[in-house]
Amino acid sequence: MTTFTPFIRKNLMICTAVALVGAGFVSLSSPSFAQSRANAPALVITHAPLPQSLKSKLYSSPQQVREITAKEISGDAYRSLSGSMVGQELFDLQNNLANLQSRLEGLAGNMSGLQRDGERLSAQYYANIATINTQLQSGTTPGNPRLVRKLGEAQSDLQGLNDNISRMNDQAVQVSEAASQAAYMLDKTRAAYAISGAVEEDHVKLTEIEDSVNNTVIYIERLLNTVSDSISRTTAYLSTERNNIRTLSMAVTNGDLYGRSLSNRPFSTAVAYQGNAGQMNMDQGYVGGEQQPMMAQPASLPTGGRPLAKIKFDNPDVDYEQALYIAVNEALERYPNARFDLVAVHPAQGNAAEVAIESTRARRNAERVLRTLTGMGVPSENIDLAYDQSDAARTNEVHLYIK
Repeated sequence: MTTFTPFIRKNLMICTAVALVGAGFVSLSSPSFAQSRANAPALVITHAPLPQSLKSKLYSSPQQVREITAKEISGDAYRSLSGSMVGQELFDLQNNLANLQSRLEGLAGNMSGLQRDGERLSAQYYANIATINTQLQSGTTPGNPRLVRKLGEAQSDLQGLNDNISRMNDQAVQVSEAASQAAYMLDKTRAAYAISGAVEEDHVKLTEIEDSVNNTVIYIERLLNTVSDSISRTTAYLSTERNNIRTLSMAVTNGDLYGRSLSNRPFSTAVAYQGNAGQMNMDQGYVGGEQQPMMAQPASLPTGGRPLAKIKFDNPDVDYEQALYIAVNEALERYPNARFDLVAVHPAQGNAAEVAIESTRARRNAERVLRTLTGMGVPSENIDLAYDQSDAARTNEVHLYIK
């Protein structure tokens, strides 16, 4: 124990008393304070260790942090939505994509049902027509009521097919709306990459959604093609069979067999073309492939000269209608009473079988162009049909001349 002078001892006692009073433990006038002042040691020096609670606070850093594993960075966390600003956008995109895909599934189911209805109506129609033709071939009476009843059923089947086309057109409108929605979603998904505040896993999820939307766009295009092809085939089928049933109605009335309508065979009376289509320069412009349609001035287009339009069917989906309309419209503006030669041109190379096949294809394509022209308002009596072959042609073509 260290001994202090009376002066130091007195000051220490005073400081201790002031500290206790300041802390609110004792009163200077209380007996307990006086007793504690008389018994308290002036200074205590000890070698006892610091309390653990105080030691943990004084000596807490630096310390080793926990080990971060690779799975925490590149594992499941990358495939989960984050709480960033892009998170809500991802959630909306996922919901919209799910709704769109569910809608497309319903449209595809409806389209399949319409196709089955069309097959059923076509089968019923041909069954009635086969019954009528068989009886007409075997011989029957004029106006046979049995055949009249079958004829009425066949006409009802055709009307059902016409209604089926109307429903297919409604389907086509809805699929087109879905295509617009998918295109908007694709643009919105791609724009989300530029939003500030995204984390890495957000962009990974955006990539997944973008691929899903792209796949959905492909599915929509497939469905659009299916609807369009079904409408085109059924429309052509109805146009043909309405002509046939008119001829068949006359046959039932007279009790005689006539056959198919002559209006369904426009090229049956076509003659060989007398112009020089086979010797013309085949490198001129054409409709089809990658070249632009050739449109010359009508004054320079006498019969046998350069064609007003040359359509080269070098692929299954030649888009020629707009270019053909422009060429014919310009010609009719200059010559309102003009007539046209529509020539089916086929290649001359190959053996006899190959030439025959290409000739048939050329005539079929020419009939397609003829339907397009009449649909545009060109009177069928102003169009003369012909066929020709060309040594320079590599595929079947259709040429339109003004005269």
